[in-house]
Amino acid sequence: MPCIKKISILPFATILFLLYSTFLFAQSNSFIQKFRPLADSLESEFGIPAAIILGISMIESGSGTSRNAKLLNNYFGIVGKNDILKTHGIRSRYKQYPDANSSFRDFCNLQVKKKYYSILKGNMNYKIWIEYISKSGYSEMPSVWKQRVNNIIIKSKLDTTAK
Repeated sequence: MPCIKKISILPFATILFLLYSTFLFAQSNSFIQKFRPLADSLESEFGIPAAIILGISMIESGSGTSRNAKLLNNYFGIVGKNDILKTHGIRSRYKQYPDANSSFRDFCNLQVKKKYYSILKGNMNYKIWIEYISKSGYSEMPSVWKQRVNNIIIKSKLDTTAK
């Protein structure tokens, strides 16, 4: 009877994980480079931390890779009208924007309408913003959402106020 040698899949799985992690890291860095100037500009205009704008957009759009980001220019999961059924034969409840800039600006305009905005405007502590936004019903799973946004901000070093 031939001797069958057991082969561990652990090294293979580790390599796949490392390759995937490298891809995600590169995707995130590219997204940040592309949208950091816009987020910084919106931070100055609206008093919302760029870390919040970038962090939420990265989570909600998969750093620009989601179907909503690609087809609708929707980087924040904002619900509204679109014409994607006519153009792509796909039904979606998410709002369509002419470009990414419009999506980022609309996110900020929506924050301005919230009760907490006048309290937080100009406060660059992203953790406080995450707390208020999650309590406002932005996400269907607020505790998971808060952790994900917080983690992406830390991991991607989006908080420029941290010393």
